[in-house]
Amino acid sequence: MIRPAKRTESVQEYYFSRKLKEIAQMNASRAEAGEDLVINLGIGSPDGMPPTEAIDALCESAVKAGNHAYQSYVGLPELRKAFADWYARWYGVSLDPAKQIQPLVGSKEAILLISLTYLDKGDKVLVPDPGYPTYSSASKLVEAEIIPYDLKEENGWWPDFDALEKMDLSGVKIMWTNYPNMPTGAPASEELYARLVKFGKDYDILICNDNPYSFILNDRPLSILAQPGAMDCCLELNSLSKAHNMAGWRIGMVAAQAEVISEILKVKSQMDSGMFKPLQLAAVEALKQGPEWFKELNEEYRRRRVLAGEIFDLVGASYDKDSTGMFLWGKVAEGTGEQVSDKLLYEAGVFITPGFIFGKNGSQYIRISLCAKPEVLVAAKHKIEKIW
Repeated sequence: MIRPAKRTESVQEYYFSRKLKEIAQMNASRAEAGEDLVINLGIGSPDGMPPTEAIDALCESAVKAGNHAYQSYVGLPELRKAFADWYARWYGVSLDPAKQIQPLVGSKEAILLISLTYLDKGDKVLVPDPGYPTYSSASKLVEAEIIPYDLKEENGWWPDFDALEKMDLSGVKIMWTNYPNMPTGAPASEELYARLVKFGKDYDILICNDNPYSFILNDRPLSILAQPGAMDCCLELNSLSKAHNMAGWRIGMVAAQAEVISEILKVKSQMDSGMFKPLQLAAVEALKQGPEWFKELNEEYRRRRVLAGEIFDLVGASYDKDSTGMFLWGKVAEGTGEQVSDKLLYEAGVFITPGFIFGKNGSQYIRISLCAKPEVLVAAKHKIEKIW
């Protein structure tokens, strides 16, 4: 076999990809033995239906001749305008749809696109610990140097800006941020975003804010781009995956000043041939959803957060009952998060994500996805009661 590129040696198969294979094997054995299948409370894949208007638009446009051809790399004008209207309506941010928005095949795509666009071998990138593992893996794949920065519970899971400013920041080009935070559930705030903008300006660093959770268990969505001067040093990723129950549709966007969008497009246009037109037209309809959509969405997530909290109470994990986003993050009382996760998986048949996969600062934590129906969370609790 031809030797893979050396850059691939720096990364492993994504944790959830590996874990889902293991769970599938466990389920095959359990099915043969007539046992219940593993309850998976790991991945944040919304289980609700997308807006009816989006599904209708997809179906109607999919049967029309001419809608199955290659599409523009920059996306339909209607979609870019819908994203701009969405940002103006909910975040108070004015964006030029022709120059400051780029639709994406999911916002996860942008993490590698941005890394390819701005990072040369040896450039430095600030990555949160704990944080989304893709920030690190994308940085490794472009052979950048990862500089972890601590997020700690005693600081409300905010960056310690005093500690950051004492670090050697020479050569740092990008800082990844993610608020409302995954995995911790820490909310965004005007103060936090203002400090991030100032930090980016002071040290000439591109602040890349990943913002897919701003509508989940949060009554006031915020964007870093609403801060004065943010467009000078920030970009923001967003997505329909979480807020509109459309994770599998892979529809996201990046917003930034025109020069940044232009540079990202140079890379993106080498990698795909545009998004399926019916998907884009469906996204336009999804982005029109009003307050009633998010009210109903969050009422359901609040019910699930309470039930997830009962599981944490059972295993003795401490947590924030008012956390935002679609996960509940808990600190285990004894041992490590991985030990607790393994015990629950192999003895109770319930998978809860161990926090170590998000960085060393997550080693004492576990995470429950709220993307499970209430009856599933109740069933998981009953299984855990039998072994805890």
